[in-house]
Amino acid sequence: TEVRYLGQLHHANLVKLIGYCAEGDNRLLVYEYMPKGSLENHLFRRGPQPLPWATRLKVAIGAARGLAFLHDAKDQIIYRDFKASNILLDSDFNAKLSDFGLAKAGPTGDRTHVSTQVMGTQGYAAPEYIATGRLTAKSDVYSFGVVLLELLSGRRAVDKDKIGVEQDLVEWTKPYLGDKRKLFRIMDTKLEGQYPQKSAFTAATLASQCLNIEPKSRPRMSEVLACLQELQAAKNDSKDHRKVSSPVPRSPVGHRQRRSTPLGSPLSTPRRSTTQVR
Repeated sequence: TEVRYLGQLHHANLVKLIGYCAEGDNRLLVYEYMPKGSLENHLFRRGPQPLPWATRLKVAIGAARGLAFLHDAKDQIIYRDFKASNILLDSDFNAKLSDFGLAKAGPTGDRTHVSTQVMGTQGYAAPEYIATGRLTAKSDVYSFGVVLLELLSGRRAVDKDKIGVEQDLVEWTKPYLGDKRKLFRIMDTKLEGQYPQKSAFTAATLASQCLNIEPKSRPRMSEVLACLQELQAAKNDSKDHRKVSSPVPRSPVGHRQRRSTPLGSPLSTPRRSTTQVR
C-alpha cells in the first residue's frame, strides 16, 4: 500500500519514498532523510530546545496541507493513521506525512464511507470509526484534532502515567478548550507562557471542532488549513503575544513509540523497518 501511494503521489508535505526492498516477510522502505526526526520526539522527549509556538503552528500547517492534498485529490485517499510519530520534520521544520501502510482509497460514487477492519493507534482514531468500521475523510480530521491538542498541551493522546481523566488527552482538555480564561491550564508549560493568547484560543477552538462527536460537523481539512494559515499571518500581532503564567506543574513524559495495530487485537502484519538516507 505504502509503495503504491508514495510512488504515485508527489507533494511538498508528503515524505519522498526513494526505494524499497522485499525479501520473504521482511519489508524495507527507504525515505528521504528528515534531519529533525518526528514531531513525537520533539514534543515528548526531554531536550534542550522545546518547540516554540511559531514552530508548532508551522508544523500544524504543513501536516494539514498534506492531509488536505490527500483528501482533495481526484481519487481521494484517507490516511487513517495520522499521529505525531508519523509527522517527520526536515531541517527547517517543514512537516511531511510518512507511513502510508494503513491508507485507504476514499468512497466513490454514491457511497458515503469505506467499510474496513478497524486499525490505527489508540487515542487518535475517531470514535465512530472504532465503533462501526466506517471510514471517511472526517476520521482523519478527528485525528488531526488530537495532534493539535498535543501541540497545544505537550501531552500524549494517551498517557498511562497520568491519573484518572488526565490519561485521555481529549477528555481532559474538553472543559478548557472553549474558555479563554482557563485555556492556560492545558497549555504546554515548556512554552513558558510565550504564545499569543488569541491565536492559542483559536487553535483550541479549531481542535474542538475537529473532535466533534458528529463527523459531519467537523470541518474539512482545507478549512482547517485556511484557519491555521490565518493564524500564522497574524502571528506578528505583538499586542497579542504576552507571557501567561500557568500554575499547572507537569513532569516530563518518557518517550514511548506506539505501533499501529488493529484496535483491540494483536499485531498481525509482518515486521517492516524504515531507513532514512541522506
